[in-house]
Amino acid sequence: MPHAERVPHVVIWRSHLLAGSETFIRNQADALTAWRATYLGAVRVASTLTRDTDVVAFGDTGRDRRALLALKATGRSARLTRLLRRLRPALVHAHFGNDGWLISRTAADLGIPLVVTVHGQDVTRQPALPGLRGARQRHNLRVAFDRAALVVAVSEFIRDRAVALGADPAKVRVHHTGVPVPPLPAPTPPVWNVAFVGRFVEKKGVDDLVEALGLLRPRRPRALFIGTGPLEGALRARAAQLGLDATFLGAQPPEVAAGHLARSALLAAPSRTAADGDSEGLPTTVLEAASLGVPVVATHHSGIPEAVVHGETGLLGAEGDRAALADNIARLLADDALRRRLGGQARRHVEDRFDLHKQTRRLEKLYDAVAERHPSSR
Repeated sequence: MPHAERVPHVVIWRSHLLAGSETFIRNQADALTAWRATYLGAVRVASTLTRDTDVVAFGDTGRDRRALLALKATGRSARLTRLLRRLRPALVHAHFGNDGWLISRTAADLGIPLVVTVHGQDVTRQPALPGLRGARQRHNLRVAFDRAALVVAVSEFIRDRAVALGADPAKVRVHHTGVPVPPLPAPTPPVWNVAFVGRFVEKKGVDDLVEALGLLRPRRPRALFIGTGPLEGALRARAAQLGLDATFLGAQPPEVAAGHLARSALLAAPSRTAADGDSEGLPTTVLEAASLGVPVVATHHSGIPEAVVHGETGLLGAEGDRAALADNIARLLADDALRRRLGGQARRHVEDRFDLHKQTRRLEKLYDAVAERHPSSR
């Protein structure tokens, strides 16, 4: 690596730094080699991803809370200005549209170019909120898009949503967030027939999975659910009512979840558009399973078909179609050769298009192009 003083510096901005479900943010910035990253947040989140080296603008005092509210109301913060001046980055990379807006004025005032990645709910559910809340979200997105030097979309679907909400198509680039591609584990008989990893929220379609498993008779597959969320209690109760062979482990560190995935016959990712419009971008768990050679049963939702090619790397069905979901699960569980073939092709697909290090090199080229257009920031 070049000498640290010669490596351009990017600030990774996430207002809540950093939720345990957002490993994709940490993995991406940690994989940078031609750039060095500093993580900056408004507040610290207690999670497995929290680090002592994270720079956090606001604490827990009443004064801090008032300053944070002022930032959310106006997009201005003297404290953020001082921090960015001290950090002196060549650019700021904000994750999620509203976070892009939160820091866009400060970055613009300091002449620091801004990259904003949009992921999912920031361009689906939030802009569709009713009344003044939705209007404010749409306004903030347009401002962030206008101020950004580059808008990164995690899938073609998310790109189209960003453009529909006012992003200049010439500024928007589809860039798939990569995942680590580990050495393949030695083949062993699966411990779990079906695994689900994710938040227990409507857009993940976990209720569709529980009901689909209930359709599989006479033999019940061994199902593993990793995650937590507002629907967890109701789903546990429904699984028990249906007599499923289901284990709920709650939230787990990424390495534990990966270990369970590697010992699963397949991953189920039955995502769907929620009633409030919330949609996925491209679920990281789909890529993580494929990187382990585990085939995926999923839906034609958002960016999923960019990662799961029906009949080649996994099986897809319509959103909310529980019978099709059950049929696809049963098909893979009944055919070991098909499952191995799809899993192997899924692994190669991820190696080619979603490898973390390859994708991060591509991201650094996008950073380089932005910095070259703003030489005073370097």
